[in-house]
Amino acid sequence: MFDIFRKPVADTAPEAKASAVGPLTAGAPSGGFGKIAALQPASQLRWTARDSVSLTRAGFQGNPVGFRVVRMISEAAAALPLVLQDSAQRYDAHPLLSLLGRPNPAQGRAEFLEAVYAQLLLSGNAYVEAVATPEGGVPGELHVLRSDRMSVVPGPDGWPAGYDYAVNGRKHRFQMTEGAAPICHVRAFHPLDDHYGLSPIEAAATAVDVHNSASRWSKALLDNAARPSGAIVYRGADGQGQMSNDQFERLQAEMEMHHQGARNAGRPMLLEGGLDWKPMGFSPSDMEFHQTKEAAAREIALAFGVPPMLLGIPGDATYANYQEANRGFYRLTVLPLAAKVSAALAHWLSGYLGAELQLRPDLDQVPALAAEREAVWRRVTEADFLTEAEKRAMLGLPPRSE
Repeated sequence: MFDIFRKPVADTAPEAKASAVGPLTAGAPSGGFGKIAALQPASQLRWTARDSVSLTRAGFQGNPVGFRVVRMISEAAAALPLVLQDSAQRYDAHPLLSLLGRPNPAQGRAEFLEAVYAQLLLSGNAYVEAVATPEGGVPGELHVLRSDRMSVVPGPDGWPAGYDYAVNGRKHRFQMTEGAAPICHVRAFHPLDDHYGLSPIEAAATAVDVHNSASRWSKALLDNAARPSGAIVYRGADGQGQMSNDQFERLQAEMEMHHQGARNAGRPMLLEGGLDWKPMGFSPSDMEFHQTKEAAAREIALAFGVPPMLLGIPGDATYANYQEANRGFYRLTVLPLAAKVSAALAHWLSGYLGAELQLRPDLDQVPALAAEREAVWRRVTEADFLTEAEKRAMLGLPPRSE
């Protein structure tokens, strides 16, 4: 996609296509984010910072529920067949379809669209760059740019006049123009921001922190024989209940070395004089801890619009069965997202052609909606009071070409 993936070409090749931000990203670390979250004292409550980089690390890279829901939505939306048409006909072959089929040398259609959807879900914003060709017309390449590196440059009227893409202190500005604009900015709705969208992962940030803290708590239990096994009570010869510093440090070191961890589970303990073992059990709050983690997982799935049943989270009875849950997942989450992104791409790319085109998911080829599609087609077919043109319009088909 960028210069690091491309073979060197001579400076005398004006027809070569490349992303404008390639020189910026060539020297950037592949895993870097460009921002570092501030550390908080251990005595304070720790909440993930509400920026896209920190939320992506905590809610996607570090949380299995967040990772799974983003992958489920982006992969399902990217796999949807797309239909390109105008007011007169539906196209089986078109330069825009060819461009979307191979947006750039490093990505195919599915990988490109998956990156667009994932950026939108994780940051609330998706940026697509078009690489223009010398002869004009359809762009030569399309590239998905990282949202955390992009910033809006407002104009005098408040609308974006440009976009700055920053990497390692270097910037490239995309100037927005009428018609063939270099950047397509797709953003989710944000009630309090004029330029940037609100991501589902930000709405689920508290649930993500709870779920991650629950996982760390479970890990700590495993490191301590998987249960709060008990307490060692010291009683000296004269009845005193306080140990010297040397005695305390020695006892603590022996406990950590010989009686903690999975490999020491069940190992008998030898107590010296003055030490008494008091077994302990789980409190009622500890017993409810697992339910708290499941509730946090359901909240994360709810924020993204994924039925918890599809994730194997127990306690969800919203849908009667898996098939109904999968249909609701497509109807309520995948299709609206795909329609939003495809419409934005079609409107943007139409500026390069000078003709308005429509790009939308082909609902007739979505297996999850087969039952609904069959019922609609049957009702339309049996409607004798409708003309053929009216039936085609109800089904979203263009008029029949003569």
